[in-house]
Amino acid sequence: MLFLQTTTNAQTGFPIDPLTIIMLVVLAAMIFFMFRSNKKRKAQMEELQTKMVPGAEVMTNFGLFGELRSIDEERNEALIEIAPGTIVRVHRQTLARVVDDHVDETADGTIDDAGEPGEQRDRA
Repeated sequence: MLFLQTTTNAQTGFPIDPLTIIMLVVLAAMIFFMFRSNKKRKAQMEELQTKMVPGAEVMTNFGLFGELRSIDEERNEALIEIAPGTIVRVHRQTLARVVDDHVDETADGTIDDAGEPGEQRDRA
């Protein structure tokens, strides 16, 4: 009996269910936003790479601040001076961002003094 019901449904064709249409639209939207976010992330990484020049103040993924001394493209390494005379070698992908040396006003109205341009920073 079940076999007869499935064969009669198969002969009438595949009905387009509204739920199926909704699921396909949601899937298409997810794919669209995935490609869009990948494109934005790639643009941000390219912008970061242009700012990563020797002499720039940088922060690593694990919170280490220092001045970028050199980047070795072949070995995928960066040398960072964290204190005068103290240079550490890290993987290039751990460089999270370039630290801007200017005064910012935070959301609560206090002033965050990152230092004057050219001023020696206390890294202790």
